Amino acid sequence: MLTKRERGPASGTKLARAARAPSPRLRGEGRGEGDSQQPELAERPPHPPAFASLQRAAPPPKRGEVKSLLAPDAFLSPLEIDAAVERALAEDLGRAGDVTSVATVPAEARARAVVVARVAGTIAGLPLVAAAIRRLAPDAEIAPEVGDGAAVGARTPLMRVAGPARAILAAERTALNFLGHLSGIATATAVFVQAVAHTKARICCTRKTTPGLRALAKYAVRCGGGFNHRFGLDDAILIKDNHIAVAGGIAAVLERAKAVVGHLVKIEIEVDTLAQLSEVLVAGGADAVLLDNMEPPTMRRAVEMVAGRLVTEASGGITRATVAAIAETGVDYISSGALTHSAPNLDVAIDIEM
Repeated sequence: MLTKRERGPASGTKLARAARAPSPRLRGEGRGEGDSQQPELAERPPHPPAFASLQRAAPPPKRGEVKSLLAPDAFLSPLEIDAAVERALAEDLGRAGDVTSVATVPAEARARAVVVARVAGTIAGLPLVAAAIRRLAPDAEIAPEVGDGAAVGARTPLMRVAGPARAILAAERTALNFLGHLSGIATATAVFVQAVAHTKARICCTRKTTPGLRALAKYAVRCGGGFNHRFGLDDAILIKDNHIAVAGGIAAVLERAKAVVGHLVKIEIEVDTLAQLSEVLVAGGADAVLLDNMEPPTMRRAVEMVAGRLVTEASGGITRATVAAIAETGVDYISSGALTHSAPNLDVAIDIEM
């Protein structure tokens, strides 16, 4: 059974009445590009069970829709959106589809719904909400109220939807899972970004992400005003303590790395003492240095030693309570795994409006 939070104020009786009522006109979904208005929804034959549409190819987004939902200057391939939504819907719908909605909601029933942020936060994931609904109802009307990256207050409408009731109900949990998780990451990132706004430091993420969702999590960090660290092991060289131990020391590991990388591949090395930092500066070959688990006074001295010759990154156990003091040491970047592995979900819902 759907909870009140998931269903909103609608009841089965209202959905049944909706099957006989004409569908409303919604605002244009593209915020321009010639889509300022959408026509009335035409009469359609009864909607098939929601899972059946998974057998068809994924429909393209309506013109202008993705452009209006994606955060400016944040990186996310449309292929990642499609793949994530496909996996999630297949997991949720299983072999038989949404048996509850098929059993209780008339096939011809249509519904209007609003996606709402129950609490204040920074939004990320609206393109996945739209994609989940469109996957099951290609002709659903979707009208965004905001785009990803927006800072919203409590009870803010984010998106309005109209379409087959069964499809909206079947896509609901998948859509909210993505939206709540990614908005939680964006909100946590925005808190860190605000805390260091008086410094030059940039907040960035790590590879500590839920398997299979890294591109989405890193996109959410961008929505919150942060920056991305490497996306994977193939992006750049990051030499950590175990690499140093196996390679035979700092000078040896930097020499080996510099000898094999291409001219566009950056080299970063981790140190946790000022003595190690001195070795790095003498050896040369690094582009950036990661100052791991240093207290602020030690980190400030490390920044002075580097004197602008390398990009400096602070990492290790950084929290909302400590991030400002770390930023004030003068480091260039502060990376935190907590942004993606410990951010609480933002409380969001899809409410049926009838």
